[in-house]
Amino acid sequence: MSESKPTPQEFEQILQERDTLRAELRKSVGQIEALSRELMETNRGVVALYAELDDRVAELREVAELKSRFLSYMSHEFRTPLGSIRSIARILLDQMDGPLTAEQEKQIRFIQSSAEELTDMVNDLLDLAKIDAGRISISPEWFEMVDLFAALRGMFKPIVINPEVALIFEEPVDVPRIYTDDKKLSQILRNFISNALKFTQKGADTGIGIAKEHQGALFQDFVQLESPIQKRFRGTGLGLALSKRLAELLGGHVAVESQLGHGSTFSVVIPLHFIPRKSPSDERNHTAEG
Repeated sequence: MSESKPTPQEFEQILQERDTLRAELRKSVGQIEALSRELMETNRGVVALYAELDDRVAELREVAELKSRFLSYMSHEFRTPLGSIRSIARILLDQMDGPLTAEQEKQIRFIQSSAEELTDMVNDLLDLAKIDAGRISISPEWFEMVDLFAALRGMFKPIVINPEVALIFEEPVDVPRIYTDDKKLSQILRNFISNALKFTQKGADTGIGIAKEHQGALFQDFVQLESPIQKRFRGTGLGLALSKRLAELLGGHVAVESQLGHGSTFSVVIPLHFIPRKSPSDERNHTAEG
């Protein structure tokens, strides 16, 4: 059985379809080549961006290193004269060289408190610089919260000189032993307690209170809220920022609940068992090995 040949019209239609397919193919090839060029340009841009990011990271590390070195040097140079000022003020207040007038005692106490505030600022700045540079280490160990509270109670007992203010430590109930850095946790709680004593004029769990729109900025560096009592008690503005960083290093976080004029409640939440975080290099090595 013989096959029928296409008619001239059908043959012409076949040629037209072939030409159309060739044109579409050429168009597709051109689009693919253009897309390939775009991808190559994009890849070059991505590579250049990664190189720039690496340079920026290196620069930031160098800046953090310089900042850490500067603050370490500054703290060392400041601590010696500040220690001398505090010692001399203590000697004068003890009246070892003779009695003081009421005005002289007032001025010396002002010098002493200013030197102590500056010492606290230097120490906080150094701790923040160490955290930024990744040079602060966590040394976890097992301890009981009741022992930590006892140490804090003894530490603050001589500081509570206002008879109208009560510092109460509620004994922990059903709290198991904790495995974390007790010194870092103690530092967080000391900052909270110091602020509570500073801004509470009478009673307990009171204070000036903080408006909701200002609460988000509390844990930033050098933040101090404007209020009449704040003006009388100028702090470093670093204590809460440092507490936040330390809590994060321990795997936890800090928080605040407050109502303007009705006091504030600051809290820190940390894991019962500290688990060291893996560094980015550790993660990359683990991925490569896996």
